[in-house]
Amino acid sequence: MASSKETYRVELRAAARQLGERGLYSAAKWAAELLVGIEPDATPAPSLVMDTPSSSGSAASGGRLLHLHRSGGSSFRRRLRPGAAEAGTPLGGVSYVSTPIPDDDAFDVGGDRYLLAKTYFDCREYRRAAHVLRGQTGRKAVFLRCYALYTAGEKRKEEETVELEGSLGKSNAVNQELVALERELATHRRTGAIDSFCLYLYGIVLRDKGSEALARTVLVESVNSYPWNWSAWLELQSLCTSSDILNNLNIKNHWMKDFFLASAHLELKMHEEALKRYERLMGVFRCSDYIQAQIATVQYSMRDLDEADMIFEELLRTDPFRVDSMDVYSNLLYAKESSTALSFLAHRVFLTDKYRPESCCIIANYYSLKGQHEKSVLYFQRALKLNRKYLSAWTLMGHEFVELKNTPAAIDAYRRAVDINPRDYRAWYGLGQIYEMMGMPFYAVYYFRKSSYLQPNDARLWNAMAQCYESDQLQMIEEAIKCYERSANNNDTEGIALHQLAKLHGMLGQSEEAAFYYKKNLERMEVEERQAQNFVEALLFLAKHCKSIGRFEEAEHYCTRLLDYTGPERETAKSILQGLKRAQSVLPLMDIDHFAIKLHIAGDVDLVCMMISSSC
Repeated sequence: MASSKETYRVELRAAARQLGERGLYSAAKWAAELLVGIEPDATPAPSLVMDTPSSSGSAASGGRLLHLHRSGGSSFRRRLRPGAAEAGTPLGGVSYVSTPIPDDDAFDVGGDRYLLAKTYFDCREYRRAAHVLRGQTGRKAVFLRCYALYTAGEKRKEEETVELEGSLGKSNAVNQELVALERELATHRRTGAIDSFCLYLYGIVLRDKGSEALARTVLVESVNSYPWNWSAWLELQSLCTSSDILNNLNIKNHWMKDFFLASAHLELKMHEEALKRYERLMGVFRCSDYIQAQIATVQYSMRDLDEADMIFEELLRTDPFRVDSMDVYSNLLYAKESSTALSFLAHRVFLTDKYRPESCCIIANYYSLKGQHEKSVLYFQRALKLNRKYLSAWTLMGHEFVELKNTPAAIDAYRRAVDINPRDYRAWYGLGQIYEMMGMPFYAVYYFRKSSYLQPNDARLWNAMAQCYESDQLQMIEEAIKCYERSANNNDTEGIALHQLAKLHGMLGQSEEAAFYYKKNLERMEVEERQAQNFVEALLFLAKHCKSIGRFEEAEHYCTRLLDYTGPERETAKSILQGLKRAQSVLPLMDIDHFAIKLHIAGDVDLVCMMISSSC
């Protein structure tokens, strides 16, 4: 256990240094945070007496002090599966391949020039950095030169877009360095004179040029030769748009693969698989903020808002200046309508770094919850000026335009979100809502289908699609029933599906099915202590249904409950009760006469006469 932890520490220390020296700052930060997240080794408690074999043995077995980065009462730690935290490796019983850490050539011939180029790169003078390294053949120098050229091309592309179309406009501007970089990196790969970092850059270039299949192959080569570059894993993840593509990747079984698969499963909405892997990874990386944030994101995606809220709160207590993943937390607080907590979070990130895209998104959510949609749009636009590919900002800004009844702007925002990530179910759902509002249910159904395919466990999407099928233009009642059934099976907390299923079955004359769903909805409302108009409607239908099939006691029970309400339903209940009393008074005489006829047929005349005289 201790030796495996020390192996991870050695690898991550080297990775954080090597990635930082190449200007891959996000990957270096991720490696350094993961390094600190490794659970500290247990140490014997200090003793006042001299150590003896017996005393040291007892200290080792019963007196070890385990210093944890978080408090032991964490709600998340309590829910770890038994055995998950004791595994010697992130996935207990799995044998990992060892990957040698490459030696750097920073101070070979031209090392001083590399230092100068790296300084220029850090000062965002990318073309100067590339110019200084011209003619350098070391692999590290080749990477930094190519990476500086790529970054300079991206910077110029953004400038052209702003000049031509404005900060949020669409543009056909492209990175002018892509062609030359592809030619050079392809030559290096063909001759074998390429390292994992240049393979990573080559994969990005191929992705930008639309060669996704080859980009996946190249990125797999990169992570297999240097698995600690988290940025390469994320680029590979963005190209895995289905579980089939993910399962067909030929990746070596390094421990970093577990982090990649967990993240990819979360992106592909395979929440249970993602949660299982993250729980196992906590066995070694118990103090990792990244893993806890990912688990909270999984819980939020699974609509377990309270559990996710507790984890995010704990993250903020231990790292009060954290901005990463806090935009997800703001979405959670918005969904829970926790205005006080969202106000506190918005104020905190504003003081920490108000010009981070995530900070702008959090502040926008705060204004949206207050109903100030114009201000919310302003902050979403500010977030997009800082990062034009910020997916959540496009989608949420579309929601705000819907609130403002700005349909063209909402459609544009949702389409921009779908262009960035076709698997964003919220954007597809937003487009469906827009077209439904415009009275175009065929288009709306198409977009709702896309969203429900990507998020099949969300009852709201099935309800929205069912309502389209119910519309006057479609009148596809059977399809609506199927959608509502899917919603009811996916924990429809609002109870829309059960009520609508009861109504639709009633419209089709299927009274038994209607009664079944009305009864289920009645039970749900009783548990939740909700007694709205749907409650009265369910009681009235069940009273009439039970009377029609001769279950008079049940009918009387439902009518009696209706007497507690005002309105026409109460008068209807009184009328039904009167009818029940008349029916019950006639029924005994009918039963006696019917039994007498049977006895007369059987020939027992004396018993018949006795029964008739007693009844009279």
